[in-house]
This record gives sequence, C-alpha cells and structure tokens, in this order.
Amino acid sequence: MAVAPREPRAPGELRQTVADAEPGGTARGQAPGARWRRSLGRTRAPLILLLPSALIALAMLLPLAYLLIRVAGAGQETWTLLYRTRTGELLVRTIGLATLVTALGAVISLPLAWLLARTDLPARRFWTIATALPLVVPTYVGGLAFVSALGPRGLLQQSLAPFGVERLPELYGWPGAVLTLTCATYPYLLLSVRSALDGIDPSFEEASRSLGVGPWQTFARTVLPQLRPAIWAGALLVALYTLSDFGAVSLLQFDSFSRAIYTQYQGSLDRAGAAALALVLVGITTGILALEVAVRGRASYYRATPGAARRVRRVRLGRWRWPSLAFCGAVVGLALVLPIGVVLYWLAVGLRQAPTFELLWAPTWNALQAAALAALAAAAAAVPLTVLSVRYPGPLTDLIERTAYVGYAVPGIVVALALVFFGANYATPLYQSLSLLVFAYVVRFLPQAVGATRASMLQVSPSMEDAARVLGRGPLAVLTSVTLPLIRPGVLAGAALVFLTAMKELPATLLLAPTGYKTLATSIWGWAAEARYAQAAAPSLMLVFVSGLALLPLLREPRQVAPE
Repeated sequence: MAVAPREPRAPGELRQTVADAEPGGTARGQAPGARWRRSLGRTRAPLILLLPSALIALAMLLPLAYLLIRVAGAGQETWTLLYRTRTGELLVRTIGLATLVTALGAVISLPLAWLLARTDLPARRFWTIATALPLVVPTYVGGLAFVSALGPRGLLQQSLAPFGVERLPELYGWPGAVLTLTCATYPYLLLSVRSALDGIDPSFEEASRSLGVGPWQTFARTVLPQLRPAIWAGALLVALYTLSDFGAVSLLQFDSFSRAIYTQYQGSLDRAGAAALALVLVGITTGILALEVAVRGRASYYRATPGAARRVRRVRLGRWRWPSLAFCGAVVGLALVLPIGVVLYWLAVGLRQAPTFELLWAPTWNALQAAALAALAAAAAAVPLTVLSVRYPGPLTDLIERTAYVGYAVPGIVVALALVFFGANYATPLYQSLSLLVFAYVVRFLPQAVGATRASMLQVSPSMEDAARVLGRGPLAVLTSVTLPLIRPGVLAGAALVFLTAMKELPATLLLAPTGYKTLATSIWGWAAEARYAQAAAPSLMLVFVSGLALLPLLREPRQVAPE
C-alpha cells in the first residue's frame, strides 16, 4: 500500500505534540513557550529585561545584607540564642500559624471566588466589594476590635451578662491570632482566584461537559488545575504576610518570630540577637518559596490553538442560593461588619465625651502620597521580573524572581532599621526622605505586585509575542505594545494591593518617615498606644474609606456571563 509523502514543513513550524491535547497546551514539565522559543531561536533573556530585574533583586537584598553585617560581628551569646529551646518553640508556633491561616484562607476564598465569578448569586456586585473590603482593615485595628467585642470581658459578654454569662473563652494566643489574621488576609487569595476564574477560557469546561463529565468533576479536573498559579500566588502572600505581621500577634499576645524580634530590638542594646532571629525568619521564607516553586511546576495556562474565547456560562444556584447567601453574610459579618461596628462604637463614645479630634487632612494626604508612589514603583518593578521568570525560566531567572520575596517575610521593623543603617551611612541625602520611605514600601510589598502580575502572565500565550517578533518588533516594542496590554489586569491588581498594604504599614513609616510626616497608620497607632480608642476611631474609619477606593481596579465586573 502506497503511503502519501509527507508535506514539507515551513521554516519555524512546530511539531504537533501531546501537549496540544493537554490543558494549557504544554507537556508536563515543559516550560511555557519553550517550543516557540526554540522555533524562533530565542533562548536567552534580553538585557532590557535581565538588567533591570537584576538591579531590582539586588535592591531587595539590602535588608538581608544588613542582617548579615549585624550577625557577622556577633559574639557567642548570639549564636547560643539560636539553639535555645525557646527558639525552637517560636519556630514551630510561627510555621503553625502561617500554615493554619493559609489553609483557612483557602477554604474561605475558593467557594467565595466561584460564587462571585460563576454563579447567579443575588447582589453579586455588593458581595464582590464586601468580601474584599476586609483587606483595608489593618491587623492592629482588627485585633483591637476582636478583643473589644469577643474578649472575655468584651462587648458580647456585656450583652450576655443578663443571661448569666460572666466570662467568655479566652481570645488571646492562638484563637485570636488565627481569627484576626485569617479575616485580614483571605482577600489576597480571593482576589487572585477570582481574577484567574475570570481569565479561564470556558472552552475547556465545555469540552469536558460535552464528554459527559459532571459539573463537580469538571471543576476538579479542568478548572482547579488552571487555578493553581493563582492559588499558590495568593497562598504565598498570605503565608508571608502572616510570618511578618507584628500588630495582631503583639496585641493578641501570641509569641511568634516577629514579636520576638521586636522584643529583642527593644530590650537589648546589642541588635545582633534580633538580627539572628530575623535570619531564621528569612530561612523559613526561603523554604516556603522553594516549596512554592516545586509545587507550581512549569505548566502554562493559555489557549494553545487559535480561536475566540466564548462567554462564561453562569451557574444557577437554585436551592443553594440561600446557603450561599448565608455563607457570604457570615464571612462579611465576621471580617468586616464586626471590626467596623466596634470602631463606630468607639467613635460614638468619643463623640459623647466631646473630645477634640485632630484634623485628618494632612495624615490622609501623606498616606495617599506615599502609598500611591509605592504602588507605581512596585508595579513598574514587577513587570520585568515577571516577564523574565515566565518567558525565560531557568536557575538564574528563578533566583532573581524569588529574591523579590525576601523583604516581604522580614518584619517591617527590620526593613526599616536596615534602610536607616544604609541611609545614615551610605546615602545621607536620602535619609529621612519620602524617597526612602517609598523604597521601604516597595521592598516590603513588591511580592504582591509580582504575584498578581505573574497570574495574568501565565494566561498569555507566547505565540502572540513571538508573532510580533517575527514581524520585526524588538523586545521593548513587544513588551510595551503586546505584553503589557495583555497583562494589564494583573498589573493593576498588583498596584492596588501594594497601595492598600502601604496605607496600613506601621513600623517602616514610624522609623523612616520625614520629620513631622504623620500618616493615618501612625495616627491610629499613637492614639491606640495610649488606650485612647475614641480618638483612634476617626483615623481608622478614614483609612478604611480611602483604602476602599483602591479596590476599584480589583473589583471590576467579570466578563459578561451567559445563563446556563
């Protein structure tokens, strides 16, 4: 039997592989865009990406360099501190807290994101905003609110006293820390997963359903694997935020590394011991980052073949509508209504006592100015880092991207002291300037911008960029005219996250702000430190209101969906 001769392939044509039949269009273990890069002969990262990314990574290492300088001259007492039983207990408690908060955040965020993005949930726009708003409540405000409302002698106990309830269970320690940090951080996962759900091509689900697979199996086998980058990006932010948090663990008397580092700094003239503890925290961060890299793999999550994405089909909840509303209401009530209600109670008490409230215009403007500059700088820095790591994966590019996460896990006080050290000794003109404060915010919160941008980048097929290269566009032109418009939602989401977190940052602002430069965060902390909660209520509400405006880029309506 004669066999028809195979037609010759055009130059650069790709060989069909099993990857075309797999979700995302890549074989297992194959880097995104690897086949296209081999086809076009483009395997090395361009200097326009590599050089700025390397400079950004070096800048992010300043806190680590400070810690190494401090520890290098330490005596035997410092090293003995690391081998104490107490240090081991702190290690177990800190890792346990981060693990538990991240797991609970995922349990809350996954069903919430699906309800908001894919169903006919009543008042969906309202719930989209309300479930994300806990992100604007600082952990120190949330901690104070939970203690005031749910503590052994809190407002709830006072309301139950006529029924014979004399004391509620203890909230300090594990319960309060887990509750406060879960309510404050689950929106990181929610926003990341919801954005990914909005970007998934529904043709994958339609193909699965056409083969007779049920809705739950379709979600588990088709949708959930495509959400993996978003889940890990959000989980990484939650875990690192929990590791570095100081306000909630201090107020709730939970012994973690961040609280121990602050105590060591405050109680000893020799800061080498605190630097050594901070290095242990950096080691924990390195382990978490290595785990995240190993789990997320090298799969890509874009459409491999040409075609237009269809509208997402909206799932009708039917009899599950009321349980879904109850779930959303419980989350919003605990994470948002309760803290805001307690703050309003403080404000009402203050108004009855007729105190003199400070004017908030200057702190509000200062907070907006510093946070906006930090958001712009972090978004600009995240773009080359993300494009480099996604399009040109390798040991060097992975190291550069992972370096950006170091500052996020180091407590803010350590980052601030590191920049005070370098500013006073090597960059005197920048010492106590707005520029140094903005740089501290970028060091602390750049991972938020990188995580959101990366989730968008992984959903962009490299074929569009390669087509522009074939047409003669250079790397810079491709980046600005093709890549940036496609990943714009992720860039905006990352900038908004940085803005929100910078508005709440306390230790770096206290140590690095110019003289007389008060922000809403420092105003809240100043009044709360004196137990003058009525005066702290007004700047707290202003912070929540102003920060809520930054959620608008994150809470855009999903793509138009069609009823099922």
